[in-house]
Formats: sequence, structure tokens, C-alpha cells
Amino acid sequence: MKKTNASILIIDDQEDILFASKVYLKKYFEHIYTLNNPKNIVELLAKNTIDVVLLDMNYRIGFEDGREGLYLLKEIKTLSPKTVVILMTAFGKVETAVEGLKSGAFDYILKPWENKKLLESVKQAVDKARKEQKKIKEIEIKNDFFVGNSDSIKKAYALADKVAKTDANVLILGENGTGKFVLAHHIHTQSERKNQPFVAVDLGSLNANIFESELFGYAKGAFTDAKTDTPGRFEMAQNGTIFLDEIGNVPLHLQSKLLQVIQTKTVTRLGETKVRSLNVRIITATNLNLKLEVADKNFREDLYYRINTMEIVLPPLRKRHEDKIPLAEYLLDKMIEKYGRDEIVFDKKVLEQIEKHSWNGNIREMENKIERAVILCENNKITVSDLDLEIITPYEEHSEDNQLSSVEKAAVEKALLKNNNNISKTAEELGLSRGALYRRLEKFNINIS
Repeated sequence: MKKTNASILIIDDQEDILFASKVYLKKYFEHIYTLNNPKNIVELLAKNTIDVVLLDMNYRIGFEDGREGLYLLKEIKTLSPKTVVILMTAFGKVETAVEGLKSGAFDYILKPWENKKLLESVKQAVDKARKEQKKIKEIEIKNDFFVGNSDSIKKAYALADKVAKTDANVLILGENGTGKFVLAHHIHTQSERKNQPFVAVDLGSLNANIFESELFGYAKGAFTDAKTDTPGRFEMAQNGTIFLDEIGNVPLHLQSKLLQVIQTKTVTRLGETKVRSLNVRIITATNLNLKLEVADKNFREDLYYRINTMEIVLPPLRKRHEDKIPLAEYLLDKMIEKYGRDEIVFDKKVLEQIEKHSWNGNIREMENKIERAVILCENNKITVSDLDLEIITPYEEHSEDNQLSSVEKAAVEKALLKNNNNISKTAEELGLSRGALYRRLEKFNINIS
């Protein structure tokens, strides 16, 4: 019997389950991988293309509610959207299984399973994975990603294309939702490292207690749950690119540890003394003004200069007026593909509303609104109510706040004049830190010589 050329990953903390399922499925599929530690999922997915994951929902004794499995499901779907996941549980909690299906799982099976049921479920999952891969490939060929025609965004991408050919560290600045991840990935795909791993880490959501173990890895026995030697995200990105998002949120006491890795291009796992060399391209991003954070002593100046060999600023969507409608149409096509809908169009009034809206949440806000509209719309036409936007007229834009801003601006200008533009003395007189004063100078567009 000819085997199907597919890659199956089985994740379970019980060795007998891993052994039995591997032996059985090996008869039907070319590549079978097993993991007894779910923490190694990131590394394995970074190195291999996996079609189907059989994922156990419970790992720790005494915790049998399936929450770990649901968390891991979301992580897998984020790391590898084209991978299809089948949940496994010995407890048969229908509510948890249904929640898993809603979160993107393809199917669930109860342990102990019937071999025929297991095989049929995996075969169907492989078929679905093939369709998803074909769809993603077609979308990538048709529309890799949206750039736009505004001068500011074209300038940002032109700079990115230049720096991509080098190994220079890149700092991407921009508000939330402006496409910092997309730009970082674009730099990677345009570089000589494009066939190597691209590992993205959201530092803003990384708990300080696990910061070092996640980024730098750990040795077996380094702490209570450290059951095996585990590489960190830096090692997983070896020869490729690591993208450290929201770097401005890293606490000061951890910034020094990050600086040492970037500076020495080496990493030492927790619980080890062995120094491991790194060959990694580093791209960072933040929505904060790091110059002001340095002035306020919230961010290390030496780390700032280490990550900022090249700085690229992504403009907010409200400053890309000519890109609003083309971007909306691109996102609409993307959602039509995602949900398998027939051709859907915007009502004329919707296009007017898209142009007028400020889009303070930037591209992410627009994508969420259009996805919602595609789900809700009827008769293949998105209406104003489907899009659910509020248009703020100039009169409504917080006129009282504007008056207060004018008073504050005048106070800053008066204090600067009095102190001959001396920042320290002006800040002291106004009862502000130097960083807070710098923020006001930027906010009110006050230039000092």
C-alpha cells in the first residue's frame, strides 16, 4: 500500500500513546513526528512543514479541563495557519471540544480511540491541509501584501528593500496596527536569509518571569517544570531572522540581558554555563517614541543604539488618505477568500465613510471591521450598518480638549522663552520630567534651536 506524502505531528505526554499512534499511522503516512513536551512545538514548526497535528488537551496532573490544549491550539494556528489540528482527550468534555472547534480545530477524538476512526479523521485533515495550502499559495501569488501609493509608505518600503540586503539591525516605529509585523517579514523575505527561520516574539505579552527562558532557552532542571533541554527563540531563529515586537515594553532590569545577547551575538540557556554562538538578524519594533523613553530613563540608551542601525517609520492610516479605498478593497478580497463567499462589493456610501473615517486603529481596525461586515452582509453588498463606523465631524472632535491643548502649548512656549530654551530649567519650572517635556514639544510641534 502506497503511503500518503504527508507530515503528521503527535503531541502527548504519555509515551505509550506516542508509540502506539506513531506505529499505526506510519503505515499510511510518510512522515510521523512525536513530542512529549508541548513547549517544543515552536522549534519543530519552525524547522518542518506539518500538515496535521494530533494534540492532547491535558498535560499536567490535576489539570484536566483542556485549557492547556486550547492555548496550544491557538499557538499552532498562529505559528502555522495552514496546519490542521485534531484534538485528543481522554475525558470527553463536549464543551471544551466544541470550544476547540470554534477556535480553529478540525476535529476531536476521544482516547482510547478506534484505529479506523483515527485514520479517517487524519485522512480528512490531510485533505483539508492540502486545500488550505493551495488556497494560501494562490492568494500569495495573487496578492502578496498591500503596500499602497502614498509617498510615506512607498518611502518606508523602499528603505526596507535597501536594508534587507544587509544584516543591519532594523528598528520599525509606528502606531499599533500600522503593519510592523508585515514589514519585518517583508525584510526577511527580501534578504539572503529568506529560506531560514523567521521567528516573531511579542515582548509586550511576555511575562517577566518567563522572559529569559522563552528568549534564551533553559537546561533540564533549571526550574520546576524544566523537564528537557529547550532552546529559546533566539536559537530557533539561527541563521534566520528574529522579530522582537513591542521592545519598548521590556522592563529595564531585563533590557541589560537582551543587550548582552545582541552585543555579543551569543546566548546562554538558563541553568547552563555553555555559551552558544548566534547568527541571527535582529528586527525590532515599538509604538513608543524610544528617544523620549531614553530621556525618561525608561529605556537603555546603549540598547537603543544597538537595535537602531536603521530606523523605518510606518505612517498611520489617517495620513495615507489615498490608500484607504485601495486597502479596503484589498482586505475585502482577502476576507472573501477566507470565508469562501461569492463576490461582495461595497455600497457607494460605505466607500465615502471609509474615506472620512480617521482609522485610529489603523490597518488592524479596518481589517476587523471589514471581516465583520463580510460575515454580516446580505445580498453580497456591504452597507453602512454592516461596517459599523462612527464618523466624527470636525466640530465634534473634542473642542474642549483642543482649548486645553492651546493653553498648555502657550504655557510651554512661555516657559521656554523665559529659560532661553534650556530644557532642564523649563521642565523643572513646569513640574515635568525632561522626557515629558520632549513629548509636549513633539505634540505641539514646537521647534527649539
